[in-house]
Amino acid sequence: MFLKVQLPWNVIIAAENLKPQGLMLQREIIIRLMGDFAMKKATKDLGYFIAVTTLEKIGEGKVRQHTGDVLFPVVFNAITFKIFTGEILEGVVHKVLKHGVFMRCGPIENVYLSHLKMPDYSYVPGENACFMNDKLSKIGKDVTVRFSVIGTKWMEADREFQALVSLEGDYLGPISTTPDI
Repeated sequence: MFLKVQLPWNVIIAAENLKPQGLMLQREIIIRLMGDFAMKKATKDLGYFIAVTTLEKIGEGKVRQHTGDVLFPVVFNAITFKIFTGEILEGVVHKVLKHGVFMRCGPIENVYLSHLKMPDYSYVPGENACFMNDKLSKIGKDVTVRFSVIGTKWMEADREFQALVSLEGDYLGPISTTPDI
């Protein structure tokens, strides 16, 4: 789910990048904020950082003693993406294993669908391994799948989420990417 959040942040501008013109300083603060924001990746509480939308406030700069750099407290609005238990989402399969598949869903790389959570699907081994049911519905590499989230886990070391998902429910499973004629 996408969330709109307001965040306080500290932006540090190197002394050599400071320009006396107000607009140039504001531009430098925004560029630095965008770079710092992109490097942060994600947090447990807010999810993945997607985009800065508006800069609400730039506080008074404070010169740092030993470096001469200036620290500006800022407040800005941003969009984040966080996955929640019970949510219905779509992902694209990128790895098929005997015991399940891994999918990507937005910025989340490790969404796992176990074969135990795919009712009526059986593993079909081979060069293009996949899971298939009696109606010839196929879950394989590059297939888009609609699923229900049954659990999430925050991995602090990698600064990313992992999710365990299921196809148990109505209208869940592989979805057609071509329009019906």
